[in-house]
Amino acid sequence: MPTTLNRARYAQLLARAMPRVIRNDRELEQFTQTLLELDERRRPSREERELAELLTALITEYEQKHHAIPVASPRQVLEFLLSEHGMSAKDLWPLVGSKGITSEILNGKRGISIRVARRLGEFFHLDPVIFIDWDPQVKAS
Repeated sequence: MPTTLNRARYAQLLARAMPRVIRNDRELEQFTQTLLELDERRRPSREERELAELLTALITEYEQKHHAIPVASPRQVLEFLLSEHGMSAKDLWPLVGSKGITSEILNGKRGISIRVARRLGEFFHLDPVIFIDWDPQVKAS
């Protein structure tokens, strides 16, 4: 496999793909399709790998700016799970330890302790880490 870039071959690939800063979803789709075609190659050339790397960077940048998935706090995750499972705060009392602590957690006045995060993780079949707020401003229970 050649280790040096064939500039003429790479220039041809660039001319065909015309990579540039992605400005809308239509362009995103176009570059994503080109990347998928490159990814399906059994033995991509060095030039094709370079183009794929460039397209990946452009696609990633656009998606992070325009389609980023917001980060949910542990409280928001817990509220979502309660809603999805048709549960109420009362259903958490045995896991959390009391009505008061449950209320404080759901009202954002108290963080979720590691012990409670483990219980919630087991109950919801999720990694307990999602229930821990690593912000030092949040009080742990």
